[in-house]
Amino acid sequence: MLVFTIIAAVLGMFQFGYNTGVINAPQKLIKEFISDIYERRTEEMITNAFREFLWSVTVSIFAIGGMVGGISGGAVANRFGRKGGLLLNNVLAILGGAFMGLSKASHSIEMLIFGRLIIGFNCGLNTALVPMYLSEISPVSLRGGLGTVNQLAVTVGLLLSQVFGVHFLLGTTRGWPYLLAIAIIPAILQLCLLPLCPESPRYLLISKQEESLAREGLIRLRKSSNVEEDIEEMKAEERANQHEVRITMMELIQNKTLQVPLIIGIVMQLSQQLSGINAVFYYSTGLFMSAELSEKTSRYATIGVGAVMVIMTLLSIPLMDRAGRRTLLLYGLGGMFIFSIFITISLLVKFLYHWVTYLSVVSTLGYVVFFAIGPGSIPWMITAELFSQGPRPAAMSLAVLVNWFANFVVGLVFPLMQQGLNDYTFLPFTALLAIFWTFTYKKVPETRNKTFEEISALFRRDEIINANGMNIHVARRYAPTGGPIGPIVDEKSIESCKTKQNVTHRSPMLDPYFAENKLKILYSYCGLLT
Repeated sequence: MLVFTIIAAVLGMFQFGYNTGVINAPQKLIKEFISDIYERRTEEMITNAFREFLWSVTVSIFAIGGMVGGISGGAVANRFGRKGGLLLNNVLAILGGAFMGLSKASHSIEMLIFGRLIIGFNCGLNTALVPMYLSEISPVSLRGGLGTVNQLAVTVGLLLSQVFGVHFLLGTTRGWPYLLAIAIIPAILQLCLLPLCPESPRYLLISKQEESLAREGLIRLRKSSNVEEDIEEMKAEERANQHEVRITMMELIQNKTLQVPLIIGIVMQLSQQLSGINAVFYYSTGLFMSAELSEKTSRYATIGVGAVMVIMTLLSIPLMDRAGRRTLLLYGLGGMFIFSIFITISLLVKFLYHWVTYLSVVSTLGYVVFFAIGPGSIPWMITAELFSQGPRPAAMSLAVLVNWFANFVVGLVFPLMQQGLNDYTFLPFTALLAIFWTFTYKKVPETRNKTFEEISALFRRDEIINANGMNIHVARRYAPTGGPIGPIVDEKSIESCKTKQNVTHRSPMLDPYFAENKLKILYSYCGLLT
């Protein structure tokens, strides 16, 4: 049942990958469609600048929909559940696919753009809900590998969009509307499969307080009635976060104790999008043609990019829980940094030697290989891992918003970068990759084989307070609005204490209270005050 549930869920990420790459192959055909409709309506020839503008809007409006969908993900997850939100989301996919598929028959550029907007909204919700759902149903020991299945589904979607887009399949004047309308198929398939899967047991137990349903779901997922270890781990998280409530994105931003994991999550999302990978996904055919390859060869090279992504993502699945997230992320960003330099070199010297044109293909493939190893899958996974149940939906929504905004910026700006920077187009991405590698090396923790509670504990603000020569370890905990709820004295041995025990005192004003009463707390902790 776990495998079946994962397959059903990642159809949403397949949708994301397919609709990211599908616009690439029919680029020339869609531009001709835009020109024909404009000429039919105005009886004038469209200018190249305005046609490029409409094309850029058609590409990047997908990301605007993704931003709106992403920012709605937390609210949808809390209101309808992880599984329920995914089911409802398929209605948008069917609607968006229908608009895109009927745009040519209706002679409407607006329907094409509107369909891209709706399917973008659908994909934005998927990128928030699917990683959250998978992280919550996966055993701790498999969470890394199963999280990588997210990216595998994305890459399979990308590859199929490129294969279907070749000229002898659907990459034709008649075929391209059907190529876009294929998005309806995974939506219908998920509507059929997902009702057979259980809701997230973690959501049921912690958020809905329905232990019996959570236990039933775990038994189905694990194929075993022995699920007490999982139940206890969830209850431990619930106890540790009993003062956390569902918080909004604004409360998340204001919460001081969550600022570090939030910054890490945001930078990880930026490292995925501002690495330049979407420039390859959206414009790889044009990029290869600018390196003096023929249009036919460029399209096959683009399919090669998709195939390499799938293969490397498959290979990275067992590595995720062996090498660790942080290690793979460092290798991935470092490799992309090196190959982005080679891409620039190949573009600069393409006129000197014929074989240099193929260097651009090899460099792009190497670039994609290292993206698949690290930045492709880890940002989605690690963002869900960095937060406990209370702030996780809001954190995922904010992370997805940032991811899609960066996606939108790259999709809109990259054609302008090509015009302005010419052969130096990838240098800004090279500089950003160096920054992201440095940040990852200095700030990102390893989350491999850690429970959600253990990961959350890495970011709690701790303080050592000295009272009459004795040290007490105090962990500060914060309410959803960022205000302190009091010190927690952890288990620590003190000379005068014969036993270890937990003492928790909460006060709305932590520092003044503790300054005046630290001896009382200490003596109570040591059993010396009755």
